[in-house]
Amino acid sequence: MDSEATMLAGALLEQSEKLLDRGIHPIRISDGYEMAAKIATEKLDKISETFAVDLKEKEPLVQLAMTTLGSKIVNRCHRQMAEIAVDAIMSVADFDRKDVDFELIKVEGKVGGKLEDTMLVKGVVVDKDMSHPQMPKVVKDAKIAILTCPFEPPKPKTKHKLDVTSVEDYQKLREYEKEKFESMVQMVKETGANLVICQWGFDDEANHLLLQRELPAVRWVGGPEIELIAIATGGRIVPRFEELTQEKLGKAGIVRELSFGTTRERMLVIEDCHNSRAVTIFIRGGNKMIVEEAKRSIHDALCVIRNIVRDNRIVYGGGAPEIAASLAVQEAAESISTLEQYAVRSFAEALESVPLALAENSGLSPIHTLAEVKSRQVKEKNPFLGIDCLRKGTNDMKAQHVIETLTAKKQQILLATQLVRMILKIDDIRAPNDMYM
Repeated sequence: MDSEATMLAGALLEQSEKLLDRGIHPIRISDGYEMAAKIATEKLDKISETFAVDLKEKEPLVQLAMTTLGSKIVNRCHRQMAEIAVDAIMSVADFDRKDVDFELIKVEGKVGGKLEDTMLVKGVVVDKDMSHPQMPKVVKDAKIAILTCPFEPPKPKTKHKLDVTSVEDYQKLREYEKEKFESMVQMVKETGANLVICQWGFDDEANHLLLQRELPAVRWVGGPEIELIAIATGGRIVPRFEELTQEKLGKAGIVRELSFGTTRERMLVIEDCHNSRAVTIFIRGGNKMIVEEAKRSIHDALCVIRNIVRDNRIVYGGGAPEIAASLAVQEAAESISTLEQYAVRSFAEALESVPLALAENSGLSPIHTLAEVKSRQVKEKNPFLGIDCLRKGTNDMKAQHVIETLTAKKQQILLATQLVRMILKIDDIRAPNDMYM
């Protein structure tokens, strides 16, 4: 739950307490809140505008993402972060279905460097390096064998015990293992693969043999990374060497190792993939807290851009939609003749908690500022008037370009209402029957 939804839920609970003290039953309060939430969301639909989503003109989307990131810890480089978020969504978005597959966007972080070093990789970043230090650090036109079977001799499934009692027995065992390793490597080489990515590990002998046969390899790659690599490169995950064929190989323009300054830390970057829609946001930061906070911030921006792709209707922020919705709910309460009208009025008052908090946090007089903006919204019939937090000299949020997606704004109201109604149901269970009026 985000901060605005939490604030609204708190204000609704505060109003509920007052109504309960006046003897109004929790069910009546809950019903009134539901009616008010419906009126508020309908008002948001009316005052919303269409936002142009154009691949050729990304600046409006970047401005939208910057609005999201403006109050976050990344705000000193928030234009760069906004551009990364927009480019990531645009790379994976399906505009025909109006959907964004978040599975194709991986957010990876690494401590070290600075926030400005954060970049978008059109491919996959894996927190691994080549299994042998002498293996090539760059593989061009990579044909990747993606394996979930280890480079190990087959073992019986049941419990087994092997006694080696002589040098000859040991030599036979060693020859058997070498023969199996060579057979596995040959199967991979015959398919035309020039890089192996394996979910499991392999011992030094297998690793040395892979180096001798000029077959670079990466080991201990996790399951989710294996799946993402398969999606990105268009390859198939192969569980047995015998099933590996040329058609199942993944393809990438370049696979390279990234090294970080004077440290020994390395990561693998797979770029120019067969499926160019898979991307990775690689975040850098001075410490773990910065990296994790940047991840959360980027996720918020990604969600906003995804919402605008799904539904390109917007409202203007700065408390303007809450004030407009509050006025609409207050007006509707006058035509309700039942006891729910008290809950509807309370809902309208709770909606004002968001612009009040914005005014207070901006160093303005909360009550006077809110009263002035409400009055101007009614007189000028302009639902885009909000709190001028940045002191730009205008309360018109459309002019200030403060944008919020309609989907997110409606979700905030509905989520807060749903939470409070659940709490009121608990109160209803505890309430005496004679409270119902």
